[in-house]
Amino acid sequence: MTEKPIRFEPTERRIRVEFADTVVADSAQAMLMCEPGHLPVYYLPFDDIRMDLVHRTNQSTVCPHKGSAAYWNLTVDGRTAENALWAYPEPYDHAPPGLKDYAAFYWNKVDRWFEEDEEVFVHPRDPRKRIDAIHSSRRVEIVLSGAVVADSRRAVFLFETGLPTRYYLPRWDVKPGILRSSEMTTRCPYKGIASYYDVGVTGRTWPGLVWSYRTPIPECAKIQGLVSFFNEKVDEIRVDGKVMPKPVTKWS
Repeated sequence: MTEKPIRFEPTERRIRVEFADTVVADSAQAMLMCEPGHLPVYYLPFDDIRMDLVHRTNQSTVCPHKGSAAYWNLTVDGRTAENALWAYPEPYDHAPPGLKDYAAFYWNKVDRWFEEDEEVFVHPRDPRKRIDAIHSSRRVEIVLSGAVVADSRRAVFLFETGLPTRYYLPRWDVKPGILRSSEMTTRCPYKGIASYYDVGVTGRTWPGLVWSYRTPIPECAKIQGLVSFFNEKVDEIRVDGKVMPKPVTKWS
């Protein structure tokens, strides 16, 4: 099978990076790299990065597709993020054209990222990734520990590129008393901040089996306040009586 090529393409979105309450990069000329097997990455022109705040280190790595990477520490007001910035000063001939003129920050080594004036979480949004949240009157049943724990004809089906269909249900269509609030939260660049629930059934507890976006980003407003069970972890999900295939994902 031929390996998919690396996409290295311009984005019209203004990208800003903050660290220690300081804007360390601000660019309307960023590039988005989408590499098979990796999360999307923003590469920013050196001219749009506060290079006075970074210092070259001895760290180096080699990528078979791009070349040898150089690294820089980022220091602001006495706070340092080690090897937070990297670039390919002498990329391979088969690397994306123009790569040597750009550098990238590790997402989790800085504090905040913005696309225009909206904060983005976890990783850049891929413009070729699509999310559709669609209301459905089809009957959705969630089976756990041999019992139906949720039954709804008012679900929102969420179709997201590259992921299994997720079924978001009104809480009142879930069996009373089985959801227990958890302190766990996660962030999604496409949907927002998710809160989690543990599920208690037949004397057993499933930690973090259900999640909900209480205040999703506007593009996903249809799922606000609804709950979704991990397809991978319940016994079955039935839609109009048909058992849905159990996906194999990183959450399995």
